[in-house]
Amino acid sequence: MQPLSQPNASAIPGAKPNSIRLIASDIDGTLLNPQFQISPDDLSALRRAHDSGIEVVLVTGRRHTFALPIAQQLGFDLWAISSNGAVTRSLAGETFHRDLMPKEICCELVGAMQEFRGNTVLTFDKETKGAIVLEHMDDLNASIQRWLEKNMPYIEFVVPIEKALVADPVQAMFCGSMVRMSAALRTLDACGMGNRITVLRTEYPNRDLSMIDVLNAGCSKGHALERWAAHRGFGREQVMAIGDNHNDVEMLEFAGHPVIMGNACEELRGRGWNLTLGNDQCGVAAAVAQIVS
Repeated sequence: MQPLSQPNASAIPGAKPNSIRLIASDIDGTLLNPQFQISPDDLSALRRAHDSGIEVVLVTGRRHTFALPIAQQLGFDLWAISSNGAVTRSLAGETFHRDLMPKEICCELVGAMQEFRGNTVLTFDKETKGAIVLEHMDDLNASIQRWLEKNMPYIEFVVPIEKALVADPVQAMFCGSMVRMSAALRTLDACGMGNRITVLRTEYPNRDLSMIDVLNAGCSKGHALERWAAHRGFGREQVMAIGDNHNDVEMLEFAGHPVIMGNACEELRGRGWNLTLGNDQCGVAAAVAQIVS
């Protein structure tokens, strides 16, 4: 795979000018650079795409409220698919679709993951304190300290955490070191809930950070993007998706023109998908340059 470093449309097979109608971009590790900012070139590229009539949608593992400040920087109206596909909502707050986890299943899940209670975070679809629930922060990886600080107004501590399950949550998340979350994945595999939940992982080995998101069965970035594209009347051959991590697989599989970042994890690199530059080199801009002059 050669990086898409030059604006040559032939670098993406079939992605001719005017053939792409929808660009779906991940946020962390993709649109955001290593300093957690949108580089000016990436920002300019997405604005050019929008101005040329291409719809841009952000598809992220972040919950909607945490994704909003990033989306608002783009400077135009758009929709965001958040929480790995569980919520599709406009910047203005209009909801297109929600795919929540039944609280009974989540309660069973928390019980099965008893050993990882200190790594457990529940997310609810509301914009007040209690949108994020955990028992304590003692066992959470130091790498998410920034996330905890930014989300503190929404965090509620509930012991035991099952008491918070009076409504259906968006998801449960288990967060910790790579080794700790590897053990959590093994426990999840053994709990016998596979056909009732979706397990997605996001890993940053250089930060020794792994996040396991557990959602309702059939919920993923890919399913949500497919639903949105159908609603907008776009075929998959008209969709470009850009991502970097394990939780982007389903989205990239759906898109007719999948593009992975130069900093993408090894699982994505082995799929034969088009490779753009890294998020430290404005890889989103390089990918968009293939279809927008």
